[in-house]
Amino acid sequence: MQSLIHLTRQRFSEEIVDISVEANKELVHKFYAAIQREDYVAAASFCHEDFVFYTQVDTPILGSAGFIQSEKKNFDAFEGFSFTIEALFAEGDQVAAYMLFDGRQTGVFDGVEPKGTRVRFSLMMILTISDGKIIEKRAHFDRMDIRKQLSAIA
Repeated sequence: MQSLIHLTRQRFSEEIVDISVEANKELVHKFYAAIQREDYVAAASFCHEDFVFYTQVDTPILGSAGFIQSEKKNFDAFEGFSFTIEALFAEGDQVAAYMLFDGRQTGVFDGVEPKGTRVRFSLMMILTISDGKIIEKRAHFDRMDIRKQLSAIA
């Protein structure tokens, strides 16, 4: 009987973890859907009050307002961009998203004047969830690849 109770508790615990992992993945889907719609108010609503965004390894932006300002500035430079989740993996309180960005540069980006160049690159995002909100986002991408594409003649 004791082993049956243990197995039942273990299975129940695994089901709770599965539910929270799926909820975390759904949160990340909604977050990036809001960004794709350029609905930054909605995107910010998915962020924890202690949100931190790392654009690269040791470059933190504190708070959702700073994050939104950074993202909006970047995305505004690419009219009609697409930013899609290609793969999503989750374990515990972390979600990893492999994403593709595709857009035509129509505004200044990273100090580069627009030439109408189409840019396509991949990113890996690692997001940590706390209290049903995104508390940390780490972005990993090849900045030199983006700059190389932007320097090409349209």
